[in-house]
This record gives sequence, structure tokens and C-alpha cells, in this order.
Amino acid sequence: MASPRKQGGHFLWVAILWIVLTVAGEWLVLSTNLIPGAAAEEAQIVDSAFRLLTILAVPVMAFVLAALLYSVLRFRSRAMPEQDGPALPATRRVVGGWLAITSALSIYVIINPGLIGLAELHDLAHRNVDLVVQVEGQRWQWQVTYPEHDVKTHEELVLPLGKHVRFDITSVDVLHSFWVPAFRMKIDAVPGQVTSVWVTPNQVGTAEQDHQLRLVCAELCGLGHTIMAMPVRVVEPPEFDTWIAGARQQ
Repeated sequence: MASPRKQGGHFLWVAILWIVLTVAGEWLVLSTNLIPGAAAEEAQIVDSAFRLLTILAVPVMAFVLAALLYSVLRFRSRAMPEQDGPALPATRRVVGGWLAITSALSIYVIINPGLIGLAELHDLAHRNVDLVVQVEGQRWQWQVTYPEHDVKTHEELVLPLGKHVRFDITSVDVLHSFWVPAFRMKIDAVPGQVTSVWVTPNQVGTAEQDHQLRLVCAELCGLGHTIMAMPVRVVEPPEFDTWIAGARQQ
């Protein structure tokens, strides 16, 4: 068994490697755009939560990698060992420290972004609704209805910029899932039930400009699942009114 001094040297090298990997990982996370473009107020809350969780996860992953890499490089055996090596003794200080740190991280992420993020999304959802859109999924297409304007379409989902929209979603056959990646909001379309999700678009754009602006099915629903998509277009309110007027005449 290694002496306490030698064990301390091992821990020191692991700590140095951990710091190096943590700094490199945090630099990569903060300097690289890991998240695709967002086009809704709700998406900004989701993206903030993702960034925070990624930043907190880097030191944990770096510690595991540091211990693994050091163990592989320092204690590798060039020949086939005849027996297992001595067990690594655990100390109360190491076990207690690891338990305290991971417990604190877990409690923190439950509070923020967990409870705080959910509260922010709840507050956004319960603002006054400017537009109701009914979405019906069926294999393998979407039907969008604007009940206040008596408009139905299978071609595209058009939304006004800055307006708070409530989507009432259902399915006529099997389980589907409503998802616009640029909005970050996803909810199941359940046969015989109506589920709702709220979105406030804050970026003008089209599916041709941004591949994330598509209404897709995020639940495997059969052979045509991959083609169950509808382009989304976010426009200025006057342009939306013009589109509604034209669609009503068709």
C-alpha cells in the first residue's frame, strides 16, 4: 500500500489535471455557440438553463476524466498481472467532500434553473393570449386552424411577431409530438385530448432562412414520421393580417 505522502502526490497530480481540463472545458463551452438560434421568448429561458447546466457539468466530467486518465497512465501494467492490485482505501474526508459537493450541486440545479425556470415559463404562459392556434396531427401531416379568423391550412404555420400565442394541440390517430426547435417548446399531441403550449415569437424568419423554424413531429409515429413537417414563418403583425385576409378568401 502506498504511503500517505505518495498518495498525496497522486491526489495532487489528479487535482492539477482536473483544473486544466476544467479550464479548457469551460473555455470551450463559453467560446463556442453550442445552441442553435432561438426565435421565442420561452426559448431564451430554456437556453439559459442549458448553458448553466453545461457550465456546472464541466467540472464534474473533468474530475472523472482526470482520475481516469491519471490512473490509466500512472498505474498501467506492461505485463499481464497475476493478481489484482491492492484496494484503494477510502477516507471520510474524500467521501464526505464528494457527497457534500454533489449534493450541493443537485440542490442548486433543482432550485435554479429548475424551480426558477419553471416559474418564469409559467409566468410567460399566463399572460394575456393574443392569438389561439389549433394544431391537429395525423399521419403524416399537420393541420393548423386559426379559429378566430376561420382559416385552416396544411401548408405552413404563420405567426405574428411579438404576439403571445396559445397552441391547442390534438391528434386524430396515434400519438404525435408538437415541436418547433427554434421555440424550444414541445408537447405531445394525444388522440382524444387537447394539450396546450404557449409561445411568444421574437424573431422574424422563415424555414428557408432557419432550418429550426419547422413544425415537426418528435414522437415516432410510423413510416412517414420523418416527413411530418410544416414550415413556420414569423412575420410582422401587418403582414400577418394581410396573410390572414388572403387565406380567408381562398
